[in-house]
Amino acid sequence: MSRPPEAASWFGPLEPERIAKSVQQNLAIVRLWRGFMTARVTVGVLLLLLQVSMVGLGQPVHKWLMALSAAYLAVTLAVRIYARPRWPGQNFDPQWVFTIGVDVLVFTALQFSQVSAINYTPLYALPVLLASVLGSVLLALGTAAGVTLILLMDAWRTSLQATGDMASHFLQAGLAGIGLFIVAYLTHQLATRLVREELRARRSGLAVRIQTHVNELVIESLTDGVLVADARGVVRAANPAARGLLGAGTPAPMAPFVLDSKPAWRAVAELARLTFRQRGDQIADLVIEHAGLYACQVRARTRLTATHDDEAESLCVMFLQDLREMEARLRTEKLAAMGRMSAAVAHEIRNPLAAITQANALLNEDLTEPAQRRLGLMVAQNAQRLSRIVEDVLDVSRAQQKSDPSRPASLNLDAAVQDICMDWARHASSGRTIGLALQAAPMQVAFDADHLRRVLVNLLDNAFRYASHVPESLQVSTHSPAPGQARLEVWSDGAPLEPSVERHLFEPFFSSESRSSGLGLYICRELCERHGALIGYERTRRGDGGGEREGNAFFVVFRSAKPPI
Repeated sequence: MSRPPEAASWFGPLEPERIAKSVQQNLAIVRLWRGFMTARVTVGVLLLLLQVSMVGLGQPVHKWLMALSAAYLAVTLAVRIYARPRWPGQNFDPQWVFTIGVDVLVFTALQFSQVSAINYTPLYALPVLLASVLGSVLLALGTAAGVTLILLMDAWRTSLQATGDMASHFLQAGLAGIGLFIVAYLTHQLATRLVREELRARRSGLAVRIQTHVNELVIESLTDGVLVADARGVVRAANPAARGLLGAGTPAPMAPFVLDSKPAWRAVAELARLTFRQRGDQIADLVIEHAGLYACQVRARTRLTATHDDEAESLCVMFLQDLREMEARLRTEKLAAMGRMSAAVAHEIRNPLAAITQANALLNEDLTEPAQRRLGLMVAQNAQRLSRIVEDVLDVSRAQQKSDPSRPASLNLDAAVQDICMDWARHASSGRTIGLALQAAPMQVAFDADHLRRVLVNLLDNAFRYASHVPESLQVSTHSPAPGQARLEVWSDGAPLEPSVERHLFEPFFSSESRSSGLGLYICRELCERHGALIGYERTRRGDGGGEREGNAFFVVFRSAKPPI
């Protein structure tokens, strides 16, 4: 039997040669083989019943014919139960002998040994069809040729035994043989086409399944939401991102669900209906607002699926993007570009600024008038302020540089925090307002000492700026919340941060004060991420002798340093 060409898809060849070589994987061949084997068993049962009924009717029947029918039934049953379907050979191999050959032999014996007017010629169609469907064209035509010769021999035998027109017997045998040749050839062509289409359908199905799995994986992992809704507003499919955007703290239910079932989704449902009405793509900014909860702003884009027949239903595919994430990405890109430009400008400013500072110091040596000295002091103060801004801008690029893996950083957290806090308190003259509660000893954390000083001093400066300056208004504590972790917390009793300020705390160039560069907390975050630490903010309550007080807490969670090898 000819084999179909290799099938390929977007993913390359699919199961090359393997399907065609294994008949066990070709369901069409298996079904046909079992059908033919069942038909042989049925023919065997009918032959045996025919012989038994003839005996019951008093017709002369040779006992060996009954035994032959019973043996044929036993052989066909054994083949049907124990044999396994496989490709027949290109020629007359042993499989032909035990299936087609047995049929031809038994039917020939019955035809030549009949003692009544029963004609067994139609039974020859079974082996011819079996060879045509499950074998090669050579096997099919060879079987038809053998059966035709047998029919011609039977016609010759009959003409010798009976008187009459001999030509009619040979003409009938010849016409039956021609019919068998036609049936063999056409059946083989149809069977070949069936197998080819079966293999092509299986390979196409495999390609569709692979493509479906890949599409599902891609859609499930998308950060943008994807909804598929019909004209009735029923969501047929929704990926986790879309369900998260539709949900209020918890994801929306699994599809299918109705968009009009919740008031918060009505804007989405209206956009889907507008898409179906206008039969065109739509873009809109929507607000998904659940009662008593936050409002989620999304940008929705819709598209209609194409329909190629009247039975297929057009669907609305909606892509949802969280506007907050879009704004954050745009802000990050702008800040990155601004940071590169600022670093270049800072390098250019530093040298002229140093010259101005030095010139102002030389001028102050010759100034004697109080007014002039005040002007010199103003120049010096503003030059120092510009110098700090320049250093902050340059610290951003320094903080983003990778650390040297050959010099692993490790320090004792409690000892380092105590030294830094004491130095900072002496410098800020605020020793009476700071409280220490160090409980992480003797844990060693993976952090550079200079970087820890920069982070902690920045947090202390911010906390001191907004604290009330009463005793214990500024507190620094350490503890171990979990094995392998240490937590540093700087707390002050300042006023709560505004939500707009809290959202952008650790972004560069953002500050609630006009005289600040807005880079301090951003540098702290970069240094923490560089060492695998986590920095964050929360509003907490602290208790002291006067009761509990609310305050702002900035915390850093360190990872434990690996023990030296």
